[in-house]
Amino acid sequence: MSDYMFILENHLSVEQRAVLELVQQAAAAANVSLFLTGGALRDMLGGFPIRDLDFTVEGPALKFARDLAKQHKAEIVSVDELRKSAELRFLSGARCAISMAHAEKFPKPGAKPLVAPAAIHEDLRRRDFTINAIALSLNRASRGLLIDPTNGAGDIEHRELRAVSPYSLSDDPIRLLRLVRFRTRFGFTVEEKTWQQFLNAREAGVQKLIAPRALFQELYEITQEPNPGDVVTALDQEGLLTLFSPELKGAKVNLAAFQKLARLKAMIPFGAPFPVDWYAIVMYCLTEKLAPKERAALIAATQMTKAEAAPWQKLEPSAKKLAAAIRSPKLKRASQTFAVLSKAPGEQVLLLGLTSDHRVVQDRIKNFLSRYLAVAMEVTDAEVKEVSGLEPGSPKFQKAKEERIAAHLDGRVRKPAPPPEPEPPPAQPQRSPILRGARFR
Repeated sequence: MSDYMFILENHLSVEQRAVLELVQQAAAAANVSLFLTGGALRDMLGGFPIRDLDFTVEGPALKFARDLAKQHKAEIVSVDELRKSAELRFLSGARCAISMAHAEKFPKPGAKPLVAPAAIHEDLRRRDFTINAIALSLNRASRGLLIDPTNGAGDIEHRELRAVSPYSLSDDPIRLLRLVRFRTRFGFTVEEKTWQQFLNAREAGVQKLIAPRALFQELYEITQEPNPGDVVTALDQEGLLTLFSPELKGAKVNLAAFQKLARLKAMIPFGAPFPVDWYAIVMYCLTEKLAPKERAALIAATQMTKAEAAPWQKLEPSAKKLAAAIRSPKLKRASQTFAVLSKAPGEQVLLLGLTSDHRVVQDRIKNFLSRYLAVAMEVTDAEVKEVSGLEPGSPKFQKAKEERIAAHLDGRVRKPAPPPEPEPPPAQPQRSPILRGARFR
């Protein structure tokens, strides 16, 4: 195993490692060249958490993706017919993108690119920034070989953002927003020539040429950022936030909500089983201060479908029932509060933490996020098996685990008494020193 493969596997979750293995086996069976590319390599080399796996194949990527999805019952979330790419979500919840290695040529700034199949080196050279133009071979003969034609690894080490070509930002103007997003997330500086390219593209007004669906995709990526409020603030400072809605600027930017959301997010223990639709809750914060016409302008600017608008538009009404359940005086024990909140959609819980002025609701949500989730994570399958005698995986075992968690939350599990401390050895009688030559009377 190469050093890079070792580093990669240590950055992946259990679910992501399983997907990596499945895709490698499928590529070997289909006899296509497979590479891990883009954000996964950037995050691995930069020491950041890997969110999604981006695979590039030299060959029929869509057929490969559909066969893989069918074989492993994965959902095809989206398909880009132009660039021959697909995004998959597996039963475990892990996601990956599979794309065809290709070259792109733009007839004019912001125009639809001309796409043609290409080798991996050409594919990397057509990308946006050098930190995203790195690949790792997953093929048997060269597994673990790093391919870095633009020295992206060096730029990651120096914490610098550099465009792959002098025309990167003008050819595809959505990269203007992406540059601000990456600069904010990683805290990197922007290389001088790249920043000048940014300013020249802005002066030429190429940001007005961004396609609506590209704008929506970038908006979605912003909602998935670790600190979306920081990205929104940075885009507002650059005057680019109004691309989503003309009035989305200044006082209409809901900074207080983003700051409160960040505090709630910080309460959630790392790795806690608390799924959240971040798109829904972040979009709610982003649009909360907008008037109905201004929200409609955002939907039109991004060509957002009804299905894409529903999660954030219906979030507040859908949380009313949960709010009533949390306020109920019947919730007298911690386990009862945990039972209600652990089964509720995470975005609804966070919304009530943001908006509810009811003291009981606030206290119960904060206890749930900062205390109860941590207690539940401490209950292991081994402990439940020892107490119940049941094997993990069965419905009865899951019920037994829930009961054990409830017992811990309510203080009904006695901690084993510490072993008694050993008694100290008996003190030895002290003898008076005999002084040589001393006289005694």
